[in-house]
Amino acid sequence: MSLPHAVLTSLLEKSTSGYDLARRFDKSIGYFWHATHQQIYRELARMEGAGWIEGFVPPDAGKTRKKHYRVLPAGRAELVRWAAEPTPPMDLRDSFTVKLRADAILDEVDLCEELARHNALHAARLAQYRAIEARDFPATPPLTRAQAIQHMILKKGILYEEGEIAWGQEMLALLRRPAQT
Repeated sequence: MSLPHAVLTSLLEKSTSGYDLARRFDKSIGYFWHATHQQIYRELARMEGAGWIEGFVPPDAGKTRKKHYRVLPAGRAELVRWAAEPTPPMDLRDSFTVKLRADAILDEVDLCEELARHNALHAARLAQYRAIEARDFPATPPLTRAQAIQHMILKKGILYEEGEIAWGQEMLALLRRPAQT
C-alpha cells in the first residue's frame, strides 16, 4: 500500500483540512498504515500537483482560511486503478522475533520483561479496538455494506491483537521455564 492511496481513501470518506486529515488518519487508517503528519502534508502537496486532489478554502473557514482538500476525478481513477492491482500477502519483518531466535542460542539473554511489555501494548491496542467497536458498530441496527466492511477491518485488528496476546502469554511461560541441560 502506498500513502497517497491511503490519503485518497480518507479524503473520499470526507473532504477535510490537512490538519484534520492527519488527526483522522491517526484514529483510523493509521492503525494499519502509519504516517507522520509531515508525511501526510508532503503527500497532499504532491497529489495536488499531480491533479489528484484540489485544495480549497471553504466559505465557512473564518479567519483561519484553513485549506481543505477533495478528490478530483483523476484521483478517484488512480485509486480505482491501484485497488485493482494484485496485492502480495503481508511481509512480516519483526526484530523481536529475531531477538527470540538469539535467546534460543544465547544463555545471557533474558527477554521476559520485553515480552511482558509487548503483551501489555497488545492488550492496550485490543482495548482501543474493542472500544471503537462498541462505539461505532452497535449490534442491533443492520450495518450498511460500507459499515460492515469497516467493521470487518476492525475485526481483523482485534483478531491480530488477540493472537499476539495468546502467543505472547505462551511464549512468556516458555521463557520463564528453567533451561534444560
